[in-house]
Amino acid sequence: MTEHYWNPDPAAPAPPTWQQTPRAVPPQFARPGSSAPPARSASPGNPTPPAPGPGPAAAPAPGPGPAAATAPGPATPSAPPQQGPAQRSSPPPGPGARRGVRVLRQLRHWRLLLAAVLPCLVLAGIGWWAWPQQPTGLPPHIAEGTVQAGLLDPDGVSRLAGTTLVAGPRSNRPHAPLTVAPSECAAAAGPTTQSVYGQAWKAYLSATYQDAGGSGAYTVNQVLGVFPDTDKAAAAFQALTDGLAKCPSATVTGQADRSSKWAYTARPATEVAVAWTAAQDGSAGWACYHQARLKGTNLVQASVCQAGDGESTSWKVADELTKKVTG
Repeated sequence: MTEHYWNPDPAAPAPPTWQQTPRAVPPQFARPGSSAPPARSASPGNPTPPAPGPGPAAAPAPGPGPAAATAPGPATPSAPPQQGPAQRSSPPPGPGARRGVRVLRQLRHWRLLLAAVLPCLVLAGIGWWAWPQQPTGLPPHIAEGTVQAGLLDPDGVSRLAGTTLVAGPRSNRPHAPLTVAPSECAAAAGPTTQSVYGQAWKAYLSATYQDAGGSGAYTVNQVLGVFPDTDKAAAAFQALTDGLAKCPSATVTGQADRSSKWAYTARPATEVAVAWTAAQDGSAGWACYHQARLKGTNLVQASVCQAGDGESTSWKVADELTKKVTG
């Protein structure tokens, strides 16, 4: 837009139209009686101001003569042509625009990468979900003929006992003899300890199953001792029956010097089996029902401890355990 060097006063008349844009040759004024020259159409870049209001007519300037009309005057630089909004060239992109272009290119790159990787991930997830699961929680392999293979599992004992039992403590060697008074009751008070099995055993395993609640209100114990020959197995069985025969009761001292008194009631023993009951004094009917069987080189024991009659269950467990043992 052309700059003008005047102060436009709202009260002053507007300058003539031809003075708003400098030209090389001013336009000719109209002669008297002739029509006024057509007004220059306004362009978006050079609006035409409103016509001047009534006022004193300006004195006509002397018309130029033929020489003046043809003589070249000083050249007045013409204003550059005004450009409309559509003709203006766009400015060069700045740093922000270039950064935006780079971001768009990166987004397109990531979209292509995602479109290539996403189907693979979906297929991998479907394959993992549909892949048959491997069985978990399988029991360890137990070799045939070992003491581990000879014991009943918790499910088998639970069926015999009529209640749910879970696996508890295990031991692969007999415990040391208990502290008992009188001392000749060591075998009766500790039938699964060294007082009976001694040191001549070849393999030994003791496993205790208890109630699912873990309160110890019901326990089943299995013991399997394997000896090098039948004579050593028979000697261990004889030590057990002799100890039961000469011990009607005993006082057992356990950990932290805690003592408990027990009464032992044994049935008549045979050459290969004996049964007895160990009742704890002042325990509201708590007792342990024991069975011991001699089979070849094996000395097998089963016991059920509860506040009630567990004799029939002890017989069932001992019978099944003896069947599984190979001489």
